[in-house]
This record gives sequence, structure tokens and C-alpha cells, in this order.
Amino acid sequence: MSASQTNLAWDVLLDLSGPGSLHRRLTRALRGAITSGRLAHGMALPPSRTLAAALGCSRWTVTEAYGQLVAEGYLEARVGSATRVRWSPVNEPMPSRPTVTGP
Repeated sequence: MSASQTNLAWDVLLDLSGPGSLHRRLTRALRGAITSGRLAHGMALPPSRTLAAALGCSRWTVTEAYGQLVAEGYLEARVGSATRVRWSPVNEPMPSRPTVTGP
């Protein structure tokens, strides 16, 4: 992990305010950081234990958030490797257009 990743102030980068359980708020905050570009495509996220310690929460909270974002296609996880940002504005699917039917 690079120095810039270990020095990120995750508690400042991620806004965990709002309604819902902590793992849902963390999921929402990570998704927002990814779609806004604060977490760039290919960037390695910290291990779940490290992020949990930085945020003062349980590892379960982080693993649930990471798992949800993997399922949604925002992150990719490989055994023995870092969890990385998969989403980018370039590979975002185009929104579907409504079908127009005749009169």
C-alpha cells in the first residue's frame, strides 16, 4: 500500500452521517466517494481491519460495506490481494432510454 493510501484520513473522507445502520452509511459513503472521483478507478482500499480501526467501528461493518459494493460492481475483491475500486465514469453503464410506442 502506498504512503498516500495509508495517510488518508478515512474518517474525514467518508461522511457517515445520515439515517440507517453504520454499515449502510459506510456503503453509501464509499459509493459516493467512488462516484465523485475521490476514490479513483484502480485505487486499493485499506484492509477491512485497518479501515475499521481508522473509523472506530467493527470489522464486520467494513466487510459488509465492501461486500455490498462488490455485488454492485463498484469494487473488486480478490483473495490475497487488495480490494480495489472497479467503477469509473468511463465504464458506467449508459442509462436505458424509455421505449416510445406508437399512437
